[in-house]
Amino acid sequence: MWDMIFGFLKPVFGIIDKVVPDRAAADKMKADIQASIVAGDFKEFEAVVNSQKDIIVAEATGKGWLQNNWRPLMMMMFGFIVANNYIFFPYLSLFGVKSTMLEVPEPLWNLLQLGIGGYVVGRSAEKIIPGVLAALKK
Repeated sequence: MWDMIFGFLKPVFGIIDKVVPDRAAADKMKADIQASIVAGDFKEFEAVVNSQKDIIVAEATGKGWLQNNWRPLMMMMFGFIVANNYIFFPYLSLFGVKSTMLEVPEPLWNLLQLGIGGYVVGRSAEKIIPGVLAALKK
């Protein structure tokens, strides 16, 4: 069970590594999270998950259209770029149709991976964490 929990934390730790520039501080933050979970103290972990949830809920329940939809619009744009470069461009090129392959800079790929990974991890966490926390508290 611990392998599953710490495996679930790998994406979170990856985000910490990308966001916290000081390696020692990032390692301490990850060690503190692991120690809290092993000790059965989930307050820090729950606080992080709840703060992320609160931000997303605030954006989703905002009054402005752009405030509600900027994340899905960005992901749709990324999806179009990937579809263009790896589906449309290769097939059109096979038939001699001139088309343009869009340049995808490294930071854009990183943002795409973070966006998709964050969405998948966030949705998984939303479904799994309550059950895991309840099982560990028993």
